[in-house]
Amino acid sequence: MWRELILGVTDKARFADPAESDQIEVVERELGVRLPRDLAGLLGETNGVTDEYGGGLIWQSERIASDNRTFRGSSSLTELYMPFDALLFFADAGNGDQFAFPITGVGPRDDVFVWDHEDDSRRWYAGSLEQYLVWWLGGDHPI
Repeated sequence: MWRELILGVTDKARFADPAESDQIEVVERELGVRLPRDLAGLLGETNGVTDEYGGGLIWQSERIASDNRTFRGSSSLTELYMPFDALLFFADAGNGDQFAFPITGVGPRDDVFVWDHEDDSRRWYAGSLEQYLVWWLGGDHPI
């Protein structure tokens, strides 16, 4: 489903091999959160998607875990920015900005937010992973 959706918008995306279920479980265990169902499903079809320039349209599961650990645990980042504990980063815009799902005590939501690294703002970007992919790949994105 996810490959077809992406290929329906662009033929320039590159897909990784599917993530094994234990790879997804490791991310969830390391970060202490369940991945949004759509993100877990996408990773089960392809463990990461890059655009034509190698940009991280959807990160591989290992990068999701490592970048989120870095954002949450780096003392230099915590001195500069508001806490990142409420965000689950999964992609980047190629300019320093990051895409994330909001996570709360009740679990992740379907909305996608963009974190602006220059002003530390966190803005709504899309109502779902599907909408994020279509807008970003189609060039109709609101940033």
